[in-house]
Amino acid sequence: MRTAVMTDSNSGITPEEGIKIGVYSLPMPVIIEGKVHFEGKDITHEQFYEAVVSDREVTSSMPSPGDVLDLWDRLLGEEGYDEVVYIPLSSGLSNSCYSARQLAEDYEGKVQVVDDHRISVTMRQSVLDAKYMADQGFSAEAIKEALEKNAYNSVIFLTVEDLKYLKRGGRISPAAATLGTVLNIKPILTTTGGKFEALEKVRGMKKSVSKLLDYAEEYTEKMLKEYPVEKIRIGAAGSFQKQEDADEWFSMVKERFSQITHIYYDPLSLSVGCHVGPDAVGIGISVILREKE
Repeated sequence: MRTAVMTDSNSGITPEEGIKIGVYSLPMPVIIEGKVHFEGKDITHEQFYEAVVSDREVTSSMPSPGDVLDLWDRLLGEEGYDEVVYIPLSSGLSNSCYSARQLAEDYEGKVQVVDDHRISVTMRQSVLDAKYMADQGFSAEAIKEALEKNAYNSVIFLTVEDLKYLKRGGRISPAAATLGTVLNIKPILTTTGGKFEALEKVRGMKKSVSKLLDYAEEYTEKMLKEYPVEKIRIGAAGSFQKQEDADEWFSMVKERFSQITHIYYDPLSLSVGCHVGPDAVGIGISVILREKE
């Protein structure tokens, strides 16, 4: 049985990278002043954040049902797959999962839509787990069950440089954003796949990043009591405008978590960038299912 693994670019996996690793990734749409662009296809991260900081109207969207169905039909048709495992963005953050599950009802079980409550770097790990299992001959239903069972063995911590983007998306009130800006307050946010919640508010970005690392380290130490270090993955993430800032953040993460052998960096997806703005800093920790790469 051949099972295709499909996701979207919220996982950090672009269509081009997907080709290299054997998964199928839909590019997420972003809308800039009414014009639809597709991540990794006709807009770069640099162009996107140039629009964001210029205060142009920028919003995110979910994949169109037509694009989802077209890819499912191609995978089950000309590509010769028997089943499809589709891993979209967490249902706690988008309606794309619910929409896909409705569409999958017409495929008589051949399409399994996974809701593993993940986004960004932790979502990437789910996709790679699914690919590993598919290569081992697991059915789409078995992969879905395993991923959803492992869903909450992950967490993301995030802090932002500018509160106005959270205000713009309705994540915080205008009054809180104004006061926070005046006092140079940076929130430390966390999610396990639902809405982001504030853990703490810290004055200054440098202190906020340091505190974020403390939270991540505490979480990792707890996870290591239950799992061997080989099963822990740490993903650094950010919406940096300068490559040197991304490199610096990645170096900080590797230095803090020197005992972890699998650490990587992904830019935050443009869908996330719409809500957090440029120069946000994040880290994701997850437990993988597979025993090896």
